[in-house]
Amino acid sequence: MLLDVLIAAEDLGRLQEITKILIQSGFEDIAQRMGLLGLLQRTGRLLRIDRADRITEGGTPQRTRLALEALGPTFVKLGQVLASRADLLPPEWVEELSLLQSNVGTIPWEELRPQLERDLGAPPESVFEDLDIEPLAAGSIGQVHRASLQDGQEVVLKIRRPGITKKVSADLRLLERLAEIIERELTEFRRYRPKMVVRQFARSIKAELDFTIEARNTRTIARNMKDLDDLEIPEVFDEFSSKRLLVLSYVDGFSADSWIRGERRADFDGPHVAHVGAEAILRMVFVDGFYHADPHPGNVLFLPDERVALLDFGMVGRLSDERRQQFALLMAAVIDRDEEGLVDTLLEWSDGGETDSETLIQDCTEFLDRYTVKEIKDLDVASMLQDITRIVRENDLILPADVAGLIKVFVTLDGLGRRLDPGFNLDAHVEPLVRRMMSEMRSPRRIVARNWRDLRRLALSLPRDVRKVLQRLRRTGFKIELDLQRLDEFGRQLDRSANRITVGLITSALIVGTSIAMTIDTGPTFLGLPVLGFFGFATSFGIGLMLLWSILRSGIR
Repeated sequence: MLLDVLIAAEDLGRLQEITKILIQSGFEDIAQRMGLLGLLQRTGRLLRIDRADRITEGGTPQRTRLALEALGPTFVKLGQVLASRADLLPPEWVEELSLLQSNVGTIPWEELRPQLERDLGAPPESVFEDLDIEPLAAGSIGQVHRASLQDGQEVVLKIRRPGITKKVSADLRLLERLAEIIERELTEFRRYRPKMVVRQFARSIKAELDFTIEARNTRTIARNMKDLDDLEIPEVFDEFSSKRLLVLSYVDGFSADSWIRGERRADFDGPHVAHVGAEAILRMVFVDGFYHADPHPGNVLFLPDERVALLDFGMVGRLSDERRQQFALLMAAVIDRDEEGLVDTLLEWSDGGETDSETLIQDCTEFLDRYTVKEIKDLDVASMLQDITRIVRENDLILPADVAGLIKVFVTLDGLGRRLDPGFNLDAHVEPLVRRMMSEMRSPRRIVARNWRDLRRLALSLPRDVRKVLQRLRRTGFKIELDLQRLDEFGRQLDRSANRITVGLITSALIVGTSIAMTIDTGPTFLGLPVLGFFGFATSFGIGLMLLWSILRSGIR
């Protein structure tokens, strides 16, 4: 195994830590099969693990979750990405990984202050008033502090953890190499596409590390939602923000997470918040195609006057116009019991992955039997999408990352809505938006608009392309070139076959002639046989053996 070459010397310490946690979590066989133990022994890094430290209780999903939490922020984020891939993992794994929490402590102000001063270009105390050195919140990537601007406006400072980028980069290097080894050595894990998952995860976490991206996401959502009076999005202060620092307006509210935990307040209405939040997220999805991808209770705030605030736009989802149309077609296929349309949509989502078409059709037929409804509002959208992911998983298909993320958002939104309001019905919020999208999709104006760009490009490029073709014809004339691959090899094989047939015919004729010569009584003999006949049979036998050997050799090659 080339693992020794793949793992950089500076990453061996982290690799030792990963291997130790794998063994403690009961995955020693996996570490052994991946060659991690052998590599550490060859590099002189011995593992000493006390049996008392080993985790022996709990199933494999639970031990995996505990191992990811012990490995730190990068691996916790990876587990959270995996929790959104219900098309890859069974339900019990998705449920367990959804419980992942980053066990990160707060960073002392003395460690944050030098980085903050470099980003601001001045001492923080001279830029902000009432800067609170006690953190308001702490996450795996950033820590939040409260302050005020010189004009008195309250803000929050989201400061990236010092050194987090270097640690994440080292973990990503290891993950990419380990994914290659897993896909090559552990065949039972190949169907989970480890290399693809790691690539998706790397893009996601790199975007979260750059606070300028979160600032841009926040401004875009705020601009798209500006006409919703019931919704508030924090304001971004670009003059202070950078890759490592994000300054936002402070939003004073009561979190939905506290409400769900039982800390109720009479002046806040849970059902109203569920309604406003669902309308906002679904509008982002179906109208804008740019939406909050992590609407968990901690990112939703109750505000006075029955308003709602959304926080933390580090994770966003993008849905192209084509994807939205496919989703509308999926809903229409369920309503119309269009089995063919449902299968086509799933195969298109899965990029035509290899599967047993008969089994897929049968699964889709059974699926449609469970969701026999006449109106979109009667669908259980969250359950329907979970069943879709089950069909995809069981048929060895795979969903694109944007579709898998969208399904995760729907399930999260449905769960949050039901916890805020037991009578919450996500389908009632989905219906008008889907109907509007389906109507627009089928309108002649929309069809023309959708194809106008391609038509315009064709109209602009066609004269130039025709002119180039005509100029080339005038210069070089008209010539057809055929590139038939392996034609020479085919010709050589044809020659060999013809030669063998010829030799076979000659040998047959020789045998026939020799048989006739054996009937002649006159002439010299050898061992009681005519010399001419004996010589003919010996020659025929030799030629036959050579021909047989030639055929056998060509078969081996």
